[in-house]
Amino acid sequence: MTAVSEIRVELPQHLRTLAQTGIEVQLEVAMPITIDAVLDAIEARYPMLRGTIRDHVTHKRRDFLRFFACQQDLSHDPTDTPLPQAIVSGVEPLIILGAIAGG
Repeated sequence: MTAVSEIRVELPQHLRTLAQTGIEVQLEVAMPITIDAVLDAIEARYPMLRGTIRDHVTHKRRDFLRFFACQQDLSHDPTDTPLPQAIVSGVEPLIILGAIAGG
């Protein structure tokens, strides 16, 4: 039997609207808990979000979206790196944030 953990994820407004959900979703994710595993769970539960957070083929993070955990920007970290224990235990949420460009 595969161990799972209940993960909290905060979504940006445009993805909440598309998924018709609140600011935070809770997902059961199989260990090890990585950004890839969390995104797999999001896309399985909310198929309308497939391709909106990461590319269908390359699985590369979409421009203007960032990943934060425990006040750290994980956007450029490998997505198969295990997430911090506070995320795994559900104490802290993984935050997917819409970045703003301008100048």
